[in-house]
Amino acid sequence: MKLEVARGLFLVGALAVASLAVAAWEQPRTQVLSSASGENCPLPRVVKTTQASKPDNELLLFMFGLSQGLKPQS
Repeated sequence: MKLEVARGLFLVGALAVASLAVAAWEQPRTQVLSSASGENCPLPRVVKTTQASKPDNELLLFMFGLSQGLKPQS
């Protein structure tokens, strides 16, 4: 295989990988969340709740512990 053909195939492959990476990279847009009903945390339309939801204290403690573990130790 000639060097020019190999370079061309490499360039096409690199451009294909880069375009797929750009297409797959999804960053959330900045937007203002608002609720007409005045709730603190609006639920998605798919979720139907019949009872008032209560936070799980053990889950909140677990999440707090995980966030504390991310801090660099000095």
